Amino acid sequence: MYSGDSGDILTTEYTIQQLTREFDVTARALRHYEDQGILKPRREGNKRIYSRRDRVRLLLTIRGRRFGFTLAECRELYDIYDATRDDHQQLSLYRQRLSEKRSGLEQQARDLQAVIDEIKQAENKITRQIAQKQ
Repeated sequence: MYSGDSGDILTTEYTIQQLTREFDVTARALRHYEDQGILKPRREGNKRIYSRRDRVRLLLTIRGRRFGFTLAECRELYDIYDATRDDHQQLSLYRQRLSEKRSGLEQQARDLQAVIDEIKQAENKITRQIAQKQ
């Protein structure tokens, strides 16, 4: 989970160790995000050097994952922004995706409540049956 420690705001380059500490993620997760096209660090020999852009994308990806977005959905939002530099278009799409997620979660909540109600009914029925046999 993101710790909230922004470190030196003037820093424009970050090592893998700095980002793993700041965001409490593993180096493996960062490499996975790189494989998925979300992060695009440059290389200095065997070292990965992450930009401020990568850091922001990591923060947004962690947030997006918490909201239930897949990595592909996160990447789609970034790709639209990178292609158009249109904040309005990106924000509109993000709002649409959030609305879709909310609707899905609300349906899941209704489905879960229905299952909980069925379980309660079964418990009550069994409780009555036990009481009748005593």
